Amino acid sequence: MSKSPKAPGSVLLSLIEKYQLNPYALSREISLSYSAVRQIISGESKITAQTAFRLAKFFGQSPTFWLDLQRDMDIQEAEKNKKLSAILKGIKKVKKPAPAKKSVPVKKPVSGKKKVK
Repeated sequence: MSKSPKAPGSVLLSLIEKYQLNPYALSREISLSYSAVRQIISGESKITAQTAFRLAKFFGQSPTFWLDLQRDMDIQEAEKNKKLSAILKGIKKVKKPAPAKKSVPVKKPVSGKKKVK
C-alpha cells in the first residue's frame, strides 16, 4: 500500500473528541460495552459488522466507512506478517484448465408417433 491507512480506533477517538463525548458515553449510546469501545480505540479489537452498523447509525456514516477502515488496516497488518509472507512464497498460482472438449450434440429420438401423409 502506498500510504498507511487510518486505524479505526484513532478515527473513532477523533469523533468522540469532536462530539465532546467519552468512551463510556458512546458505549451507552450504541449499546456496546465500555471495554469493547476502549479496545477498539486502543487497537486491541477490530471493528465487526455489527459494531460498524452501530457506529454508522450514531455518527451518520455508512457501515462500509468503518468496515473499509478495518479492512485496510487488516491488509496492512497482513502485508507486514513474516509468517504469512513465508507461506505465500510457497503457494503457486493455479494453472488455467485445459479447454473443454466440444461435445457432439446427440440427436433426440423422435417420439413414437409417425407422421401420416
